[in-house]
Amino acid sequence: MIGPLLRVVASAAAAGTLRVAAHDAATHGLLILGAGAAIAVGAVCLTCSAFVLLARNVDPAGAWAIVGAFWGLVGLVYFAVASRRRG
Repeated sequence: MIGPLLRVVASAAAAGTLRVAAHDAATHGLLILGAGAAIAVGAVCLTCSAFVLLARNVDPAGAWAIVGAFWGLVGLVYFAVASRRRG
């Protein structure tokens, strides 16, 4: 008689744990999405402000070249770090 009651209590506890785990996973996913959006917006703002500052001292083509070289170096560093982690 007590066996079925214990099964009901255990399944209710497991369902509560599953709900908490699902909520934690959803929160974690949204935080990652928000951080990615913040990084993207920061990169755009950094690029625009660097271009404006450089265009005042150098011609616009030179400013784009400097900004492009910076982001190219950032990409190379990222590639080097990512390939090092895999291998």
